[in-house]
Amino acid sequence: MNLENTQVQMRKGILEFGILHIISRGEVYASDMLAELTSAKIMVVEGTLYPLLTRLRKAGLAEYKWVESNSGPPRKYYTITDKGREFLASLEVTWHELVASTSQIISNNNSK
Repeated sequence: MNLENTQVQMRKGILEFGILHIISRGEVYASDMLAELTSAKIMVVEGTLYPLLTRLRKAGLAEYKWVESNSGPPRKYYTITDKGREFLASLEVTWHELVASTSQIISNNNSK
């Protein structure tokens, strides 16, 4: 097995959760999302982020608005919808359950 590939797959699995959390705080520009994800060591590129944002929008979980920029073309700022907040709340419950389950498994030192 390839360790790096497994690590990438684990990070990809929580990407949607992380993005919904980021946009739940307020309007955010895609490059700011990329910067925050990268600083959290969740490596993602624009070619992954934009299709995911489109899926979230089509699912009614996120929306965007265009904002004029003084330094170039208009920018697309994303926010979470009410449906997205409900979805995120359910994901948070699942996340905490997974963390608890995983912690229990990895902290079990009983050898068989």
